[in-house]
Amino acid sequence: MFNIKELIEITEAKKLNDFKIDENKTFVISTDTRTINENNVYLPLVGEKFDGHSFIENAIKISNVEIYFTSDKKYNFKNALGLLVKDTKEAYLKLAKYYKDKINPITIAVTGSCGKTTVKEMLYNVLSQKYKTHKTKLNHNNEIGFAQTIFSLNPDIQVLIVEMGMRGLNEIDLICKYANPNYSIITNILTAHIGRLGSRENIAKAKCEITHYMKEPKTAVVNNDPLILENITNKSINILTFDINSPNLKIIKQEESKSVFEYKNNLYNLNIEGVYNIQNALPTIELGLLLDLTPTQIAKGLNEFKPVGMRWNVIKYNNDKMTIINDCYNANPDSMKAAIKTFFDIYKNQKNILVLGDMSELGDNEISYHKELGEYLNNFEYYALITVGKLAKNINITSKNKHKIHFDNINECKGYIFDKIKEGNILIKASRSMEFEKITQGVTK
Repeated sequence: MFNIKELIEITEAKKLNDFKIDENKTFVISTDTRTINENNVYLPLVGEKFDGHSFIENAIKISNVEIYFTSDKKYNFKNALGLLVKDTKEAYLKLAKYYKDKINPITIAVTGSCGKTTVKEMLYNVLSQKYKTHKTKLNHNNEIGFAQTIFSLNPDIQVLIVEMGMRGLNEIDLICKYANPNYSIITNILTAHIGRLGSRENIAKAKCEITHYMKEPKTAVVNNDPLILENITNKSINILTFDINSPNLKIIKQEESKSVFEYKNNLYNLNIEGVYNIQNALPTIELGLLLDLTPTQIAKGLNEFKPVGMRWNVIKYNNDKMTIINDCYNANPDSMKAAIKTFFDIYKNQKNILVLGDMSELGDNEISYHKELGEYLNNFEYYALITVGKLAKNINITSKNKHKIHFDNINECKGYIFDKIKEGNILIKASRSMEFEKITQGVTK
């Protein structure tokens, strides 16, 4: 992947010693000594709780590594070539950008408060109908995950889809500096991370960093939200909006594990319910059209999409007497309300049960957000409410449901569901920190 000359020039490194390297030999970058070998260059990353520099000596002795990077002169081992750089993470990103530019795929960056992973997966299914496509794995959506995604690219890849997450300002900006997307997508601006950023305005500012450092055709496909449009400061960017209330959209049918809708006079099917999933399909369709796919190709890709990672996974239990909706990947007030509304829209006049947990990262108003959600539940008729966690207790307090119960921990809740509930439909949702998937595992054994 890189010869010694490239490694030095790209990272502006300085040699720490005179260890000789074959100038024609190429090396692959590795940050993990558990899988490293003699054909790798070891690049130690530094985090809050670890420092990869402490593994350099082992990488040399055990794996016969010939080259390593460091940001500290004290790591000077004579039996391998040390390359001194100002910052190893920056060096990692510079190398990733260089490799990406050599392959030069059409690059699509995706972010948003909710739905970014779903849009990424939908895009992958759709664009793979025409192009050799690569995507960010799982939720590797920070700058390190970006570099890992790049180094897993095959040379024949035509389209790269990069998911970009953030926990604060300037994080997406950093990824875009090295990704240089041709197209950017912003799914929405909601209350996720409001505890860290303080307001939807700041969230919009952080998410709109995805329009920085763009390359031609510099096209952003964004939710038609004034906050988003106001915070795209680069006026050279082409902006295309999508809107769940668009006159071009007609929702035809929603039922269990199925959504049918018409958009711009073409019919599309999703094997998942929820208006918000139809909304996630809209930027996917727009990108498909921009990249010259036919509506037929786009429809085929969307029809093949399946939700991933605890996002609206439908599980049948107890001889199909129970339907469990596992939507516990994450939660905030907006996504909670959307999931709850979808749940009641699909499962009408049935024995419906809500199992709701804490929503995290909501800042000083976290109690108010939970109480407001309890009040929102009063708009629906349903059988029972189960809440878990210190904050979720406020949902329980403001709900007027006659059949409600609260648990302080997951184990108590899991035991109750497994022992007491034998039929009905159950929606399970909370922030990721609650580990609500353990409830699902307990019920489905």
